[in-house]
Amino acid sequence: MLISFTERGFYCAQGDFYIDPWKPVPRAVITHAHADHSYRGHGHYLAHHISGPVMRLRLGADISLETLEYGEKRYINGVELSLHPAGHIPGSAQVRVAYKDEVWVISGDYKTEDDGLCTPFEPVRCTHFVTESTFGLPLFRWRPQEEIFSEMLQWIGGLAAEGRNAFIHAYSLGKAQRLIRALHRHGVPILVHGSVRNTNKALLEAGLDIPNPPTVSAQQHIAPGTVIIAPASASESNWTKRFEPFGEGAASGWMALRGTRRWMNAERGFALSDHADWDGLRAAVLATGATNVFVTHGYAALFSRFLTEVHGLNAQVVRTSFTGESADMREEETS
Repeated sequence: MLISFTERGFYCAQGDFYIDPWKPVPRAVITHAHADHSYRGHGHYLAHHISGPVMRLRLGADISLETLEYGEKRYINGVELSLHPAGHIPGSAQVRVAYKDEVWVISGDYKTEDDGLCTPFEPVRCTHFVTESTFGLPLFRWRPQEEIFSEMLQWIGGLAAEGRNAFIHAYSLGKAQRLIRALHRHGVPILVHGSVRNTNKALLEAGLDIPNPPTVSAQQHIAPGTVIIAPASASESNWTKRFEPFGEGAASGWMALRGTRRWMNAERGFALSDHADWDGLRAAVLATGATNVFVTHGYAALFSRFLTEVHGLNAQVVRTSFTGESADMREEETS
């Protein structure tokens, strides 16, 4: 096969490169800049141009990095390689690899809902498709994001009436920008953790048009109704307590599960995910026309069995080091 599954990651022997490897390799093609897909230590990186500045921020300014636009082709020892929108976070890409009559798409993480921030997901026809399954159960069906944002605004308004501000935990890359964009549109005052601010700067450098709220300071007066956006890791430090009184919320697909909010000590949970839900995963797989499907992180065994038994596909589980949207929303942060 054109792509093999190795202990370092997905490997294309004909082109001699890896896709999202989790151990150091000479040449790595990266689907997106989240820490479980973009690791330190590779000899050379290739990614979408919007991911470039964020990768330099997180991995080092001196990394050897080449960037491509969506649909732009590269030929490596006869292998045709191109990147296509995944809709997961800004700069996220599916990797299409073709050689002779064999076509693979390694999708990385993806979201099929158009969030207005990312380039929307585009199905890519192939014979072999590698899919995530972070939320690969029928109980995960996302409501439209505008409904979620409406509920969030009501919660923020209620806190303001009580003389409190809102502290919302979200990934500093992807989720934070969705929240900032939506809340800014409604005139909500926003402050951010340093890791979010630095990520915003990198995305602005890449050409993304987003608001860039100031960094929150423990010394400043914070008016009731202000929203502070920070990664979940911040909640475990004394840093967070400096901004009391506040209501604590979390934005994650895992908020769809009962008990998750309580486990995270969040007063309010919002089921807002950067991953496809059950219907999105099914639709994405079928739209590729692939007969061979390889299912990675998440509910991989269950989703793989469903694709085989219901849709008659040749589906199998592939073990990786990817984590998807972690239930505790930890990530590598750069402050």
